[in-house]
Amino acid sequence: MTQLSTLPDATIQRPDLRPALIVGASGKTGRRIADRLDARGVPVRRAGRSTEPRFDWTDRTTWASALEDVGLVYISYQPDLIADGAVADIAEFVRLADKAGAARLVLLAGRGEPEAEHAGRVVHAAQADSTVLSCAWFDQNFSEGGFAPEVDAGSLTLPVGEIGEPFIDADDIADVAVAALLDTTSDGENPHAGKTYDLTGPRLLTFAEVATELGGATGAAIAFHRVTHDEYRAILASAGLDAPTIELMSTLLTNLFDGRNSSVTTDVADVLGRPARDFTYFAAAFAERHR
Repeated sequence: MTQLSTLPDATIQRPDLRPALIVGASGKTGRRIADRLDARGVPVRRAGRSTEPRFDWTDRTTWASALEDVGLVYISYQPDLIADGAVADIAEFVRLADKAGAARLVLLAGRGEPEAEHAGRVVHAAQADSTVLSCAWFDQNFSEGGFAPEVDAGSLTLPVGEIGEPFIDADDIADVAVAALLDTTSDGENPHAGKTYDLTGPRLLTFAEVATELGGATGAAIAFHRVTHDEYRAILASAGLDAPTIELMSTLLTNLFDGRNSSVTTDVADVLGRPARDFTYFAAAFAERHR
């Protein structure tokens, strides 16, 4: 594989001079990707409910204006590609992106989710060059996501047992996404076109081991509590989450932790020319922020 993303920024050829649309630019990956593109001098259009133009996955009338005159598109779907109607939304978005003349599409997809795989096939059928990033659970779910408040309070409660997950750092996802958006070979080709990258960290960790590693890094114990799925749903309800969110979380934690994702890949290294960040990298950063 051509590993252009490891070269100095000045040697990376811009595939398109039009702005890059980052859907989900305030999210864990979108924010990092937008910042990296900014640093490289790529014009960025951050898309969300509070941006101008506004973008809302629940309002298709906002999509075309966001896509107008963009060359590169990063797609992060909310709330998740397993949600009802998500694949149909992706199909319509891809149609509009092709109509707008976008050159490259990069889709963030959940690893092991059949619906995400379906969405990936839809994106690969686009007229534009396409790359799908099939990602394991993020390290940053424990610092920026829904688990963060409880972890900060010293515990982690989930309906998941001794199943290993190859947690991946969002910075690695962002680096691969930027490569997929920008890398161009000397003969003008996109080396990532048509690729689906299976992105994982370098080792498997159970959620209990995550709690232990984060506690060890901070010097304050983080207790892991395993509960039943019914107990977990009750916990989410008592926290004020709405029924669709509870159903989504329950589905994710039921379906994806059956061992299907308990393997690691070298795709991060294959694209970037360096190993994926180990969880200890995240744990050290997590501890630094909590001092």
